[in-house]
Amino acid sequence: MSTARMIDAHCHLDFAVFDDDRDEVLARARAAGVEQFVVAGTTRSRWHGLLALASRSDCYPCLGLHPLFLGDHVLDDHVLDDHVLGEHDVQYNRLEGQGGERRSDDLAELARTLKDHSEVVALGECGIDARFSDSLPRQWTLFDAQLRLAQEHDLPVVVHCVRANDDVARRLRQLGPAKGGLIHAFSGSAQQALRFDELGYVLGLGGAVTYPRAARLRRAVTSLPDHAYVLESDSPDMPLAGYQGQRNEPARVAEVCRVVAELRGQSCDEVAENSSANARRLFGLP
Repeated sequence: MSTARMIDAHCHLDFAVFDDDRDEVLARARAAGVEQFVVAGTTRSRWHGLLALASRSDCYPCLGLHPLFLGDHVLDDHVLDDHVLGEHDVQYNRLEGQGGERRSDDLAELARTLKDHSEVVALGECGIDARFSDSLPRQWTLFDAQLRLAQEHDLPVVVHCVRANDDVARRLRQLGPAKGGLIHAFSGSAQQALRFDELGYVLGLGGAVTYPRAARLRRAVTSLPDHAYVLESDSPDMPLAGYQGQRNEPARVAEVCRVVAELRGQSCDEVAENSSANARRLFGLP
């Protein structure tokens, strides 16, 4: 077990599944040596609660529009298609949400919220999930728009990338922000890991690496430079081996650290120190 302070570089502590025991969850994390938490955004409806959570000194917010929640996003096709995201260009068209309420376009609201909240450390979670082929054109358009928005606000991006590593790497080479970002829940090859590293992106290592069957991912982990990864829980999702079917928690980042250390032939302290230094550098954490 590491004695170094760890950072959970990607979690969803704002989710309702933590409402009844969030303080206890955080206390268990601190007891395990996990002391800072980067909380990723998913939908506009959750941004307010996420920003409120980030009033804590140990939680740091990211805001974005997640590709798995396309049905929840209110998006103006004009803004999407033309990528009209400059401060003086954003159009606040009144659109209708799922519940019939009238509200402004979510991308326009994201631009405004980023302008108003300097505590936001990254734009995300955004990206591509190729398991859902029917929505891929819409996913790509939304991803492109958020990459441009990250450029404008000089923020790194937190990227959801499932079965799309090569395509996402090409798009990041074209449109990625100067500050790079995090490839959350990386599960690709050593060659794909190297490509992301060359582009200035760190790789998120979490529950997937604890499964012995994840041979390709484990080979990639052994080849990563010390500067190229962070540890993450993706709580309440991405359960570790032996915890299938259970709610995940940030405390289990300590177990991820142990597995990564074993794979890399390093001490837990070394892995914890490297991953935390990488998270601080990427997100500008204290």
